[in-house]
Parts: sequence; structure tokens; C-alpha cells
Amino acid sequence: MMKVTLITGGNTGLGFETARRLKDFGHKVYISSRDESKGKLASESLGVDYVVLDVTDDASVKKAAEEIERKEGRIDILINNAGIPGSHVKAEDLNADAMLQVYDTNVFGIVRVTHHFLPLLKKSGDPVIVNVSSGLGSFGQVLNPEKIESKVNALAYCSAKAAVSMLTVQYAKALPDMRINAIDPGPTKTGESFKNGVQSVQEGTDAVVRMATIDKTGPTGTFTNRDGIIPW
Repeated sequence: MMKVTLITGGNTGLGFETARRLKDFGHKVYISSRDESKGKLASESLGVDYVVLDVTDDASVKKAAEEIERKEGRIDILINNAGIPGSHVKAEDLNADAMLQVYDTNVFGIVRVTHHFLPLLKKSGDPVIVNVSSGLGSFGQVLNPEKIESKVNALAYCSAKAAVSMLTVQYAKALPDMRINAIDPGPTKTGESFKNGVQSVQEGTDAVVRMATIDKTGPTGTFTNRDGIIPW
């Protein structure tokens, strides 16, 4: 049976490349974005399906879940990829509103999407969730002076990605019948927001594609990059 996969924020960058690769694996892929025109253009160029979904809007997420349920009856793989970098301001200039904007997309967005799509995942014989986190949310990476992540100081983004990792672990513990993992794409160049990356988008999607194609014997509650397990 063809796997049905939803990728949030799939119209550009890592989400776009992940969609391309999973389509090549034979998946029925849906990409989502909050901008309908950009999403449709991306889906047409990829030859995949599209659904309007704004991860910061609960009603939008619910409507997208209902649409895919009508069309497919289930999903097998959910890739929580949508995210924003936020503003890179100095620590003394960071306020709660700026912090909330990043968390609303990068953390609460995962909760909204997971909440509304869990009923569809439970109809799969092999449900998988992949949360796109970051090495910038890894305490082990940002405290290691040999790692590029240790050179970045972005309070909102880094702490939000650390929260994604804990969400992953807690979901994995609560839902043992699903495979739920976090991945770090690594320092990938995906546009103006992440223009200092050193990896290609293909390299940046290696970990997410690997975790999106596991079966019920695969790992759960892990944090990996393209080279394997990384520290939390």
C-alpha cells in the first residue's frame, strides 16, 4: 500500500527536497504551507499534492486534517518541518513577543498539527512522526567548542528547538505504537534565513528521509543527524 505522507512547510528548502525524495520512494506526498499560491506552485513543480495549512492557526490545521481524511482516510507519516528562524537580536533586546512568535510556529505548531493528525495516524498500520529539530537545540552541540552550533547565540530559536526535542521524547513515551523521532538536518543552506550553511539540501534531508522511511521495527524517541545519534 502506498504510504501517505504530510510535510508541513513543504514549499521551500528542506521540506521541498524531502517531498521530492519521498515521492521517489513511492509515497503519496502532501506538502503544506500557509501561502496557497506558493504551495500550489511548489506542488505542481514536484508533482505532489497540496493542502493549505498554517501551523499557527488551529482552525487551519483542523481543516487540513479533515480534507486529507476525506481524500485518503489516513496518513502514515507526519513530518513536522515548518519553522521560522526568528529575529537574531541580542539577548538584552529579546522580548516575550519575539519569543512567542518563534515558539508559536516552531513548538506550538508541532502540537497543533500532531493533535489534529493523530486520529489519521492511528488509522495507519505503520505510523511515523518526524520532528525537524536542530543541532542548535542540542545542549551537547552548543556547549561543544568544536561544533559550529557553539558559535551561534539565538535565544528564541535555540530554546524552541530544545523544546522540540523534549516534545519528541514525551510523545514517543506516550504513544509507543508510533515511531516518533527528532532529526537535526545540520548546517544547511536553504535561503536567506539560513545562508551560512555548508551542506546541500540533499545532505540536509538525509536524516529526515531515513527516519521517514522506517517501519514498526525502527527506533523511537531518538535524536539523529545524517551521521547518526547526536546528544540531546
